[in-house]
Amino acid sequence: MKKSWKRILSAALAAVLMVSAVAGCGGEKKAETPKPAATTGEKVKINFPTASASGALYAVGAAITNTWNKTVPGISASSQASAGGIANLNMVAEGEAQVSIAISSNAYQCLNGTDSFKDHGYKDLKAIAGLYLNPNQVVVTNKSGITSLEGVKEKHFAVASAGSSVYNECMVHFTAAGLKFPDEMKAEYINFGGAADMLQNGTLDGAWIMSGAPASAVSQALTANCRLLNISDDVIKKLQEQYPWYVKYTIPAGTYPNQKEAVNTSAIKMVMFCRGDLKEDTVYQLTKSFWTNIEELGKSQKNLKGLKPEDAVKDIAKLPLHPGAVKYYKEIGVLK
Repeated sequence: MKKSWKRILSAALAAVLMVSAVAGCGGEKKAETPKPAATTGEKVKINFPTASASGALYAVGAAITNTWNKTVPGISASSQASAGGIANLNMVAEGEAQVSIAISSNAYQCLNGTDSFKDHGYKDLKAIAGLYLNPNQVVVTNKSGITSLEGVKEKHFAVASAGSSVYNECMVHFTAAGLKFPDEMKAEYINFGGAADMLQNGTLDGAWIMSGAPASAVSQALTANCRLLNISDDVIKKLQEQYPWYVKYTIPAGTYPNQKEAVNTSAIKMVMFCRGDLKEDTVYQLTKSFWTNIEELGKSQKNLKGLKPEDAVKDIAKLPLHPGAVKYYKEIGVLK
């Protein structure tokens, strides 16, 4: 009888050990093969700051993120209003955002830690695509008598907030024109939106705006005894000798109300950029989605109309492309 109980206990113990071993193997297998994000509901979050809610860039960012949400699995993208390009670059550098847009000059300065980004550059900044040219548009009142940048001397002029992209554009252009900026003018530190009413009632002589043309704010001003100022070839040439991102740009006649002649000015390409630590496949999918849907994006956003992927790698101030973007451009033959 004792032997029978011993055999039963031995058999039971063996069964318990076998079950434990099988369970242990099963646990190890689960640890080695976790469920992918697509099946667990996890998504890559993309925060995309733009500019003020009334500006063209805000609508562009919203259109892009909406497209990504519809066409890229595993992505949760959202656009938001911001203070503009320099703020966007700082947010990406600090990890508060992952993707954004700015003029290529500011992106270059951020990458290299110069100008507004001195002592806090972001060396891992990567470009996704060069977009459209962003022209400088200088609006002056007819009664101001201003006919050139030099003529802004001693005039009441809106230069935007210190440290902003527009303020920097004012600084380099007026300096190239031979003015001591901002000392030789009556500078008003307000953006174009705030300056619009002052231009209309004649309490301001001029203002600087940088935006894709046509810009609604410029259209508004040109219906109220204002006009666009030409920037001379000499000034543009001086800028190009010092900065690698400037191109000559013509605003065609009739772009705005009461604009009977073409306007000569400078422009900088807008660039979509991202953090360098975004995964290659994520940026590949974002880049592919953007260009695959560019025709539809162009129908809703005039600044994106007619963009071509072969131009996406040109005039971007030699900013390094993200490996995911490089993969897509090689895939379609834009890069070798």
